[in-house]
Amino acid sequence: MAIRLLIADDHSVVRKGIRTLLEDENDIQIVGEATDGDEAIALIPTLRPDVLLLDITMPRMSGIDVTKVVAKEYPRVRILIFSMHHNPDYVLKAVQNGAAGYLLKDTTEDEILRAVRTVVTGELYYPPSASSIIIKHLVAPKAAIQAEAAGPHTDTIKPGSVWQKITSREAQILNCIIEGLSSPEIARRFDISPNTVANQRASIIRKAGVKNTLELIRLALKDSRG
Repeated sequence: MAIRLLIADDHSVVRKGIRTLLEDENDIQIVGEATDGDEAIALIPTLRPDVLLLDITMPRMSGIDVTKVVAKEYPRVRILIFSMHHNPDYVLKAVQNGAAGYLLKDTTEDEILRAVRTVVTGELYYPPSASSIIIKHLVAPKAAIQAEAAGPHTDTIKPGSVWQKITSREAQILNCIIEGLSSPEIARRFDISPNTVANQRASIIRKAGVKNTLELIRLALKDSRG
């Protein structure tokens, strides 16, 4: 069954561009377009979209306000923010109010498709630029508090959040990885050897039970919202 997509953006050029990019995809059906937030909410009961591709800056209701309403009243609709703003406040508010993903409007067609297909499965989709903001402002502070409360025996904490499974130093390493730093750069930052960084990378992946950094980020984001 095709993914039912509703586009909400006050710029007709943007809506037309998205439709042109996606309308030939066999697994995606564009069921409608909205020119503002109020219209987007009004169309949901009739069009029954699986994914709402939502701009942030729109007249009458902002995308953040729409996200709040839709997440509460239509929780099965997955919200994918599509914005020109790489603003930490927007990214954080989108996450905190229930958005499943955040894309910038200069992203590629492949990434838009990947994001739509990812969020409809119940997963989150935040590219590295947005993930680094979320990790820095939401996940890392929580991890630091948990590590401090746990004392030196962090590894004995009851299994749950990935941030409860790693040490405070590993949390610092993870933040650096999200920022895009290489092992030598991380080593210089903490005055340790690249081999030590490599070992800590491996430890974080092992403790999280994931295969790669992207999966680790997705898991960390889920934990931060919990």
